Amino acid sequence: MRMPEGGGADERIVVEVAYARPDVQVVLPVQVPRGATVADAVQESGIAERFPEIDLREAKVGIFGKHTRMDTELRAKDRVEIYRPLIADPKEVRRQRAAQGKPTKKGGAGN
Repeated sequence: MRMPEGGGADERIVVEVAYARPDVQVVLPVQVPRGATVADAVQESGIAERFPEIDLREAKVGIFGKHTRMDTELRAKDRVEIYRPLIADPKEVRRQRAAQGKPTKKGGAGN
């Protein structure tokens, strides 16, 4: 649905910024100007101050589970997700399991 013409530059949209650790998950609603980027929403949320382990220069981000870039323009009701780095490479874990002859948990040989 298109917004009516004539909306001023001060028109704002609401988006969410989400981050999760094993011990805590947060979803913060944020109001940003129309045309704001992922980086703008992350900055406005203050999440980096709340979770100092987030390195915003290196962090992977997405919108509703789909990887995106920090300069992606947001739409109303988008959920920006900040992803933590993987502890182990999933492909390497599968290789190691296969080398040990262990069955996979999902759809693999031995099931």
